[in-house]
Amino acid sequence: MPVKAIVAGAAGRMGKTLINLIFNNPEIDLVGAFEHPEHPAVGKDVGEVVGLPKTGIIVEGSLEKVIEKGDVIIDFTFHKASLENIKINAKYKKAYVLGTTGFTKEELEEIHQLAKQNFPLVQDYNMSMGVNLLCKLVEITAKVLAEGYDIEIIEAHHRMKKDAPSGTALKLANVIAQALGRSDKDYRFCREGIIGERTPKEIGIQTIRGGDIVGEHTVLFAGIGERIELTHKASSRETFARGAIKAAIWVVGKEPGVYGMQDVLGLRNL
Repeated sequence: MPVKAIVAGAAGRMGKTLINLIFNNPEIDLVGAFEHPEHPAVGKDVGEVVGLPKTGIIVEGSLEKVIEKGDVIIDFTFHKASLENIKINAKYKKAYVLGTTGFTKEELEEIHQLAKQNFPLVQDYNMSMGVNLLCKLVEITAKVLAEGYDIEIIEAHHRMKKDAPSGTALKLANVIAQALGRSDKDYRFCREGIIGERTPKEIGIQTIRGGDIVGEHTVLFAGIGERIELTHKASSRETFARGAIKAAIWVVGKEPGVYGMQDVLGLRNL
């Protein structure tokens, strides 16, 4: 039986991409979709909203109006909206895939606690299979080049992205910090003026915003006389949506807790 999915933010860029891909995947069915209650898409057929023939599925104005229909919710919206959706879901205990970024540490901690007690959650800053392979390569490289190499992360996204740095950049920084026994206190987000020499433990995170860049991330290991650059470039949002759909199919039936794409893809213990 196909997994029954509900898509949050159905009229957004990721919502539309997810819905189109779900309709072409025999392992998953769309059974519900919702938007902010004041969004003009509310009350319309999903097909009309995403450019498909009529589906008979109406875009609702809240998660609660559709949640009982589904096995899993896929959410790429806004951090405050996602947090409220998670609180609602804690009562219903549905599986959840969360690709939203921009959470504070406190918000993310609350989400993780709710999941551990109530439902299985795949939460990741980037659902792309390529990015998650990049994370594993970065982990290995950081351990090999633990001494004598300065590490910088450069990320680039479209002009409309609301949060900075990207969640993926932070994910990469966390992978490096864990591999090297460092912490977020070693992250350096910007440099300006007379700042003095770079400290050996710094993990630099630099942000670029412009045009329609879907997402680019480079991790630079700069030594004396050589450097290694590991780069991932996304040319379409479909790469994130395909990963999220894979996660949605995987997470249904799992025990309550917090999982990541490393678990979904079997990369955790490589």
